[in-house]
Amino acid sequence: MLSLLLGARTEELRALTWSHVDLDGTPPSIMVWHSVREGGDTKTRKSRRTLAMPKRCVDALKLHRERQNVARKAAGASWQDNDLVFASKVGTELDSHNVRRSFRAVLKKAGLNEKEWTSREMRHSFVSLLSDSGIPLENISRLVGHRNTSVTETVYRKQLRPMLLEGAEAMDRIFPD
Repeated sequence: MLSLLLGARTEELRALTWSHVDLDGTPPSIMVWHSVREGGDTKTRKSRRTLAMPKRCVDALKLHRERQNVARKAAGASWQDNDLVFASKVGTELDSHNVRRSFRAVLKKAGLNEKEWTSREMRHSFVSLLSDSGIPLENISRLVGHRNTSVTETVYRKQLRPMLLEGAEAMDRIFPD
């Protein structure tokens, strides 16, 4: 959900700690300051960002925290408190295989072909949905932590509607009825 509604990379979310989550702020936000990359840094300097969260993310994280507290109690002395938002059943860091396996299970429950989707595509969908709703590409690039708009436009945006719509609207203004 956070990849789809915030555009965060899975490697950033795997490193996200509760101390970097503010569920009660105005607005609620997450601080994307780390990743599971070597050295713990984000992909680029521009990737370091604080993102306001939509209500759906806040609600999901509150529920997730409650479930994690249950898992913590069930694990007892086995629990390793790493402050991770997304952790294994004993509090340790998730690897990419854990993420892919969990994502495939969600896809299967939703009736989607798990061979046709990857978790990375949630980030691509985030870019396309914002672009389709009229958010300027420069703003989208900042939200996803890109250095500039070229990668956002050529790699991430998977639809053309804004460009086609913009041209038709301009021609209607130039050549009114």
